Amino acid sequence: MPRVVYGYARVSSKDQNLDRQIVQLKNCGIEERNILFDKASGKTFERKSWNSLVGSDTNAPLLREGDLLVVVSLDRLGRNYQEIRTQWQHITQEIQADIKVLDMPLLDTSRSNNSLDARFVADLVLQILSYTAEKERLSIRERQAQGVAAAKAKGKRFGRPAVEFPEDWDEVYADWKAGKMTAVAAMERVGLKRTTFYKLARQYEKYLCA
Repeated sequence: MPRVVYGYARVSSKDQNLDRQIVQLKNCGIEERNILFDKASGKTFERKSWNSLVGSDTNAPLLREGDLLVVVSLDRLGRNYQEIRTQWQHITQEIQADIKVLDMPLLDTSRSNNSLDARFVADLVLQILSYTAEKERLSIRERQAQGVAAAKAKGKRFGRPAVEFPEDWDEVYADWKAGKMTAVAAMERVGLKRTTFYKLARQYEKYLCA
């Protein structure tokens, strides 16, 4: 059977826009009917369209052996890197389909042509990303704990500022500050306008340094 190429897009909330991701997937030649999307949290993989692609207890996967799944960036799959690795292995080893991440060319098993070396490189990059993401999460938590402790010592009210932060804020902020994405890309990722983004950044930084 000929290879079927699927695209997958995700945003965290219903008021965020999928257009940018869908345009990029279409520009790769993916037919619109083969682009699936979810408006759901990246912390879990219990999502309707995702389960359609990879299968669940109640349905067989749309992805078949030899098919290709394309995403714009790895975090569109999800935010939990341990779970991403599990899903990656399920797709590439159990279903025996390929995955291509547009903004990270090394994460492209479709280039392997059954080359063990190419698949090893993709798996290794994913392992490194998982490790880096976990270290960054721990670093953020440590800075938050230090901020709370300092605020308590000064008799200040502690906790995150009473403003509405996007679900993915911690990870996106960390990537932006680490130079892994531009401010414009960070704004698009969390669905915020420039003024709101920088306002939240200042409040968040004030909280971390409290």
